[in-house]
Parts: sequence; structure tokens; C-alpha cells
Amino acid sequence: MHAAGAVLWRPAGDDGTDEKVEVAVVHRPHHDDWSLPKGKVDPGETRVDAAVRELAEETGFAAVLGRHLRTVRYPVNDEEKLVEFWAARAGAGEFVPGDETDELRWLAPADAAPLLTYASDREVVDAFAARPAGLRTVLLVRHALAGKRAEWARPDDERPLDAEGRVQAQQLAGLLAGFGVGALYAAPKTRCRQTLEPYAALTGLAVHDTAELGDDAVLADEDAALAVLARLAGAAPTAAVCAQGEGIPRLVRALAAAAPEPPESDRDLADPPCRKGSVWVLSVGPDGELVAADYHRDATF
Repeated sequence: MHAAGAVLWRPAGDDGTDEKVEVAVVHRPHHDDWSLPKGKVDPGETRVDAAVRELAEETGFAAVLGRHLRTVRYPVNDEEKLVEFWAARAGAGEFVPGDETDELRWLAPADAAPLLTYASDREVVDAFAARPAGLRTVLLVRHALAGKRAEWARPDDERPLDAEGRVQAQQLAGLLAGFGVGALYAAPKTRCRQTLEPYAALTGLAVHDTAELGDDAVLADEDAALAVLARLAGAAPTAAVCAQGEGIPRLVRALAAAAPEPPESDRDLADPPCRKGSVWVLSVGPDGELVAADYHRDATF
């Protein structure tokens, strides 16, 4: 049984910065408990989609996901329930009491934790509070499936997505939406641009060529590629970059090695995977340091 939710947060200080934040906790009358907003994944829905939907349904607020916080497991009847939690910045909205949630409180994390009924929710809030809230996000996308190079007679830069790759690209659009992607960049390869085109069509965004992030360019000048990533991570809105299978792991390794503290990740960042159609969600601090690196092996997570 899969479910998804988040620590929904917003700035609390008068200066409008993210130095002080407050998080949302909700009361569920059916259970008579205080919890983080979360809910079951519907059939055909990804966990990313479910997290954003449940936040809207239970709190009334739109949200943009950030770093992954915890995977919580606990038994429900004869099944194991698995809940994925992200940090999520609150957007526009207003809470309206209903049958599912009848009260919402915005509290400092230290005040929210004691109110929560379940220890697992308190641990998720602790994980959220352990790192700065206002991290920047940049997504590194490996291009989708594009057939075999040996079977393509024209220049490799022009090799397009195959039928399965086009399906992967369509699926990817939902994941990018969950993280609030508002800028698109691609290595100058047809397959990289095509991987982002469904989301570009959905949002009206342009896909900008970024030659520094192609495989050959990364191998020739890694520092230039890292400088591009730092610029994109430091700017708003959230950027997604579609690149290739040699450059992406090299950049993730370099960012992890340069971080002052080991970044949070469920993967070995010394040997990062990079499956076609996969996504690295990189959470970056104010000085450009990598704080967390979450790997989605495909867009159906």
C-alpha cells in the first residue's frame, strides 16, 4: 500500500526570507489525530502526483516539492503501508475545513512536533528541520530511450527518441510539474530536447540549448559544466536540464565530493546511477553546496 505526503512549509519571518519557517499540521476528525498531510496513491498515479494532490486536498494549498525526507513504513491490517515524504513549499491557497481535515495549524517545527500524534511524523519533521528549508532545486534528467546508435545512419546528435522513449518523455512531464520546474535546458542533442518537449508543450516553456552539459563538453571541461549548474541552481524558477549518461554521474560525483557535509541520498554518490529516463533531484544550499541528491530511476515514482 503506497501513500505520499509532505512537510508543507512557508516563511514565517517578517523579512520574507526563509530563515524562519512554519509548517502545516492537520487534524483528521475520522481518526481524531494530528498528522502531516498525506494520503494513498490512487491507481495510475505516481507518488509525486499523489503528494501534491493530497496537500491540496487536505490543506487547500498548492505546493512545490523539494528534497525527499523519509520513507516511512508501518503495518495496516495485514499489509505494509509505505509513505514517501518530501519537503514542500506552500503556494497560493486557503484552508477550508472539511470531512477529511477539520483544522490546520501553522507552527514552528519545534512546536509542531509535540502536537503530532505519531512518532513517525515527528521524525519526518525532525528530518526537515535538520537542513535549511529554502534550498534551491535543479533536476538533472537523463534523456529517454532513443534506440541503438548502431542502427542510426545519420549523425548521432540527431538520433531521436524511439516509441518507448516518447512514452517516458510524456511520463516525465508529471514529475517535472511536481517540482515546479519553470525553466528547461538541454544538451544540444535531438533526444535530449525531445525528452523535455512534452513538458514544454504543457507549460509553454522554451527548451534552451546548454552545450556545456553535453557528455563531450563535461569530459573536456567539468568546471565549466559545474559553473552552469551553479548558475541554474542559484536562479529562479527551478530548472530541469536534460543531458547524457556520462556527464550526469560525473557532475553528481563532483558536487558530492565538494560538499562540506555528506549530502543526504539513498544512493552511493561515489557511483551514481543514471538510467535512461531517470532524474536526479539536487537540493542546493545558499553557497552552492549539494545538500541532498534524490534519484528517481524513472518518472513513475
